Amino acid sequence: MPEPEVTPEETGVGEAEATRARPRKAPTAFRTISEVADDLQIPQHVLRFWETKFPALKPLKRGGGRRYYRPEDIALLRRISDLLYTQGYTIKGVQRLLRDGTLGEEGAPELPLGAPEEAERDEADTATVALREALATLEGLAEELRALASRS
Repeated sequence: MPEPEVTPEETGVGEAEATRARPRKAPTAFRTISEVADDLQIPQHVLRFWETKFPALKPLKRGGGRRYYRPEDIALLRRISDLLYTQGYTIKGVQRLLRDGTLGEEGAPELPLGAPEEAERDEADTATVALREALATLEGLAEELRALASRS
């Protein structure tokens, strides 16, 4: 007769703990992508995507392409995550902060939630004005072409 299956609830251990009980690593230890994804609650595919968008993010890669994140990589990922998900920045906005060198600074001021949107709105307004001017120029040229075509 088979023995009854014991569930994690019956043992008092949560399902996640029952399936992956890992020993604690030292703070300076390298971490795999799955460990970082679990710690930061960010899917692995997003971490790989961020590697393509943020050149400063360069985990070590071993045979077979396995990634190992250093503590400084993890700190950068936490900051990127905060800027994108909490403060409302876009990827371009975070890239700009990285390029300007203000992202890694401990004392870098946090911007209010509306700040990135306002900056993007200003850029959009400038682009809209330029597009309207170009459209007016093209409409004027089209009118001149119509006038020339009607003379023939």
